[in-house]
Amino acid sequence: MEKTKVLMIDDNESLVEMVKEYFKNNDSINIVLSANDGEEGIKKIVDNQDKYDVILLDLLMPKKDGLYVLEQMKLLEINKPVIVATSYNSVDAINEVASYGVNYFILKPFDLPDLEKRIISFKGTNTKGRTIDLMQTNLNTTITRMLHDLGIPSHIKGYNYIREGISLVYENPSMIGGITKELYPALASRFDTTVSRIERAIRHAIEVSWNRGDLDYMEELFGHSVDIDRAKPTNSEFIVTLADKLRIEHYKVGN
Repeated sequence: MEKTKVLMIDDNESLVEMVKEYFKNNDSINIVLSANDGEEGIKKIVDNQDKYDVILLDLLMPKKDGLYVLEQMKLLEINKPVIVATSYNSVDAINEVASYGVNYFILKPFDLPDLEKRIISFKGTNTKGRTIDLMQTNLNTTITRMLHDLGIPSHIKGYNYIREGISLVYENPSMIGGITKELYPALASRFDTTVSRIERAIRHAIEVSWNRGDLDYMEELFGHSVDIDRAKPTNSEFIVTLADKLRIEHYKVGN
């Protein structure tokens, strides 16, 4: 099977090397080109159009930024799939990026398996005119920000289970009363694991959060007098509380 070839444009050279190393022996993806600023990036985009399939683009870079790259691609009518990867988490930024026909917006720090799945999804598809789902992207970036503020590291399994669980409860409020009977089995199916492992991993992530999270933010979410000796919320309370917070935030934005 022919690999999906990626051009990565990012000024973080350590991140570029890490991504290259992750995909070095990958059966589906190959990082074939890279650039460390927008000026170099647009040159490689123009000069190597037959050598890459997908562009992984940072927004904040020296010399010329990611928006400059998107502007030039639009002017030159270069229609290649673009994944914007950035730590700049702003609704306005997402809206501006979407106006250039970007296909996906991923918030740093991202999980490499998530990036892998996203790149593979572009293989053999017609992406012309296909742009990011703004509502879903805003939800994903908000959930990611919440979990980071709560001190849950993205490399532990519970992080992904909680993130997906919040999204499911947000989209399906009926699950609130059936976390054990509905949500856990749904997560186990999606991640190809068991319900007991889902439950244990989420519990571990909450314990990590309770020792590392922003106390002010935790008090805002879970009530006053948050400290490491206070009884931790159950898995259900944790996920439902964050889903409710998410629903309130997006209600405000929509109104």
